[in-house]
Amino acid sequence: MAPDTMTEDQKQIVAMIRDFVKRDIEPVASEMDHDDIYPQEIVEKMKTLGLFGCIIDEEYGGMGLDYTTYAMIIEEICKGWMSIAGVINSHLIMAYIVQTYGSDDMKRAYLPAMASGEKRGGIALTEPNCGSDVAAIETSAVRDGDDYVINGNKMMITNGEQGTTFAVLAKTDKEVRPGHRGISCFILEKGPGFRSGRHLEKLGYRGIDTSELIFEDFHAPATSLVGDEENQGFYQMMSALEVGRINIAARAVGVATAAFETAIAYAQQRRTMGKPIAEHQAIQIKLADMYTKIEAARLLTYQAAAKKDAGERCDLEAGMAKLFASEMCAEVAMEAMRIHGGYGYFKDYVVERYYRDAPLMIIGEGTSEIQKLVIARNLLKKYKQG
Repeated sequence: MAPDTMTEDQKQIVAMIRDFVKRDIEPVASEMDHDDIYPQEIVEKMKTLGLFGCIIDEEYGGMGLDYTTYAMIIEEICKGWMSIAGVINSHLIMAYIVQTYGSDDMKRAYLPAMASGEKRGGIALTEPNCGSDVAAIETSAVRDGDDYVINGNKMMITNGEQGTTFAVLAKTDKEVRPGHRGISCFILEKGPGFRSGRHLEKLGYRGIDTSELIFEDFHAPATSLVGDEENQGFYQMMSALEVGRINIAARAVGVATAAFETAIAYAQQRRTMGKPIAEHQAIQIKLADMYTKIEAARLLTYQAAAKKDAGERCDLEAGMAKLFASEMCAEVAMEAMRIHGGYGYFKDYVVERYYRDAPLMIIGEGTSEIQKLVIARNLLKKYKQG
């Protein structure tokens, strides 16, 4: 969104986040990323800024921001360090689930503590034997009087160690077909029988914890079920993942913008053949392509956010934004490295981090292949004949 089309509130919020990023994130990002250090001090400042509650309604202590403004915030954060956005993304997906589908009691129990950052949220879908095929999850929830007994393992969970409370998908009906009709969503807090497992080392997206979650005869009260009945979890989570895909698209735009700005600055300083490399047509063509793709991705992201703001499902728009922005980010990060030449390959230059971070956006919140299927299915509905 161009500055002249932003509201005054959006301008002020973006300016606040930009100052926060430059003051508190950029000076430490490279060191913390390389050493895989959890950014505890940054997280505490994020709590102070209200970022853990940015899309939670004001009546529950949140900021009540729209999704377009949320996308702007994520973009600004990711210009500094993409990992920081992960601290609040799955937290806010969980908040969306509670706010949209939870009972009044569940909202009162969780949303104020989530808005303040007292409770740290996450989502638990992926398992050791299933990722894109959510219907194939094996984690089970069996009713036992006033409780559910939950068993299973979740894998690759952001905030798995630091998080306290998770939106967890589990099978409550293993016989129904197709399998996604037998999935329920639960809001579960760590305790006896529910713990984090291995810390997972990653190529990029470092500094933030990613781990297993392990359930061993974990007893959860029946009130932890989201909604009035079982087997609605798949639909609840798919709606919530629209928020996640807007977030991932905005992350990709932020990382790509940072890569582009680093590359164009370097191109104007680095000289070869008697002039700055920015004056060579080969470099100019790269810069033109990079910037055009970033702007296209940004517009797709804001389009998806605007539809979500209107209270509509945005599977198609969020899928297109996530697909295009994530693939674009990988391309731009590689081009930024090429513009830096050999220097771009060394850790002294920040472009190598952008290059390592970019693949997460292609994989996270549904791979590019899954996004294409989501897009195609929605197009078939939109252009259905007869």
